[in-house]
Amino acid sequence: MTNSLRPNGRQRAPLPPAQQPARGVPGPRSPRDQSAQHATTGTPEAAAPAAKPAAQRDAFFDNAKYLAIVLVAMGHAWEPLKGQSRILEAVYTVVYSFHMPAFIIISGYFSRSFDMRPDRLKRLVTGVAVPYVVFEVSYVLFKRWADGDTSLPISLLDPWYLTWFLCALFIWRLTTPLWKMVRWPLPVALVVAMLASVSPDIGDDLDLQRVLQFLPFFVLGLIMKPEHFQLARRREVRILSVPVFAAALAVGWWAVPRMNTAWFYHRDSAQELGVPWWVGPVMVFALFGCSLLLT
Repeated sequence: MTNSLRPNGRQRAPLPPAQQPARGVPGPRSPRDQSAQHATTGTPEAAAPAAKPAAQRDAFFDNAKYLAIVLVAMGHAWEPLKGQSRILEAVYTVVYSFHMPAFIIISGYFSRSFDMRPDRLKRLVTGVAVPYVVFEVSYVLFKRWADGDTSLPISLLDPWYLTWFLCALFIWRLTTPLWKMVRWPLPVALVVAMLASVSPDIGDDLDLQRVLQFLPFFVLGLIMKPEHFQLARRREVRILSVPVFAAALAVGWWAVPRMNTAWFYHRDSAQELGVPWWVGPVMVFALFGCSLLLT
């Protein structure tokens, strides 16, 4: 008779005893893993290779970016509506003092791992540079169609509307490896921003004035760590934020007739705003502190 445990009458050598894997070497799946796989797929042969677990998103940053984008849209909507209203102008001033700095800090925080690897450079081109070109051309074509001015040139050196941020993000990320090499990156970035505020010859190409004056916020995001954001989640900080924001609204109301709102745009030098050159560095440093506090 043929032994049913020995197909075709051939004897199989017994399996060797299981051995503990060497340290640092992954071992075979445990029976629990195999039973879970059988329960899911029915048969081990039909099981597909286990996919890598997807990185979990942090709702804190998702909500922060969403609110910052909403504030950007609200600010643009308020600009033609505020008119002579001092209250709307005060709220507008407070929003513009921190909504872009907050978004830029988060952008810098998520750019910490950027280097010159080909795959990351490719992602930078496809995710930032290409959308910049597409929207720049689209804006000009729409302007030509809406105004009937076919002579309006297409220029990639003059960002329209919000495309300046794509241009700035492209430049900031390219300089990320450089800021990682600097011993004191934030003070250096602040000095660069202050010098830009007294340099009217920088011009409007690629909105470099705005790129340089907003640079400290991006560099701050680069050097921040998760524990820094944990400070903002503490209960006492959330409670304290209520009187701080109320005080900011009061200061904004007071500053409406006394301060040029263009300072919050960071796109002009001190001379272009009609003030002495030394006011530029003072305002850049002061607004950096106010923006950081409100952020």
